[in-house]
Amino acid sequence: MVPGVLPPETVDDLVVSIEHALKNRWGHSGHALRHLLQAVPAVQQVADSATVRALVEPLIGPDAFVARSLFFDKTPDVNWKVAWHQDLTITVRDKIEIPGFSGWSVKDGVVHVQPPPDVLNQMLTVRLHLDDCGSANGPLQVIPGSHKSGRLKPREISEWRERVPATICVVPRGGALLMRPFLLHASSSATEPGHRRVIHLEFGAKSLPGNLRWL
Repeated sequence: MVPGVLPPETVDDLVVSIEHALKNRWGHSGHALRHLLQAVPAVQQVADSATVRALVEPLIGPDAFVARSLFFDKTPDVNWKVAWHQDLTITVRDKIEIPGFSGWSVKDGVVHVQPPPDVLNQMLTVRLHLDDCGSANGPLQVIPGSHKSGRLKPREISEWRERVPATICVVPRGGALLMRPFLLHASSSATEPGHRRVIHLEFGAKSLPGNLRWL
């Protein structure tokens, strides 16, 4: 968790830009948006900024690029929770059968697939918080160190939860949370629901094999 990644004025601009994109897409304020970089150019500028690159490049290298971008908000009307899991899928342009890639699916017209562990091990997620995220509004919880064990079976997830206490990720407005895809994480419903707006950027660092291409 890194505080002070985005200055207040940048956060203000991002909130306005994302709200505008949501209204254009849905006709009202929504709580989630896929392909955020394409929908909100200001997010692309932030992802390319020296500040964000300084977080990403020391961990996965100078060739890092945004492979997926999302926005979501936890509100009184949409106060969701997420069970313990790992992020195991990536988005690609087309389905091309290649050894090691499995679990193909299509969501909102986009092809998803589970890649081999070495692809996920070279990825990094950066979650930029546009609101203060305290313990009362459904913050992310993680199991430290769980990402080092690779893809976990349900029994192994239960064992990790019994063995290692969860860390509650309290992140201030303008702060960032960095995590690996294999890190076990979850979130509960907010006990004091309000805005919990997050820009979710998944960075990749290598080309895919054969003719498979990142989306």
